[in-house]
Amino acid sequence: MNDGTITLPWLVIRQDDNGNRYRVGRYATRAEAQKIADSLDSRGHKQLYWVERIGQNGHSGGN
Repeated sequence: MNDGTITLPWLVIRQDDNGNRYRVGRYATRAEAQKIADSLDSRGHKQLYWVERIGQNGHSGGN
């Protein structure tokens, strides 16, 4: 993609203890997204955090 837009294909997803999922943020690299997910996960709450990549169709890869 070279149209001047910033691509943020990596999502950090949070799932709470009721099974609800929320997008925490979008990031340019997997490493950046994983760093955020690891930081949030280390806080010791019951929520789960993981990283997904958004496909070319705009949908996340699913878990």
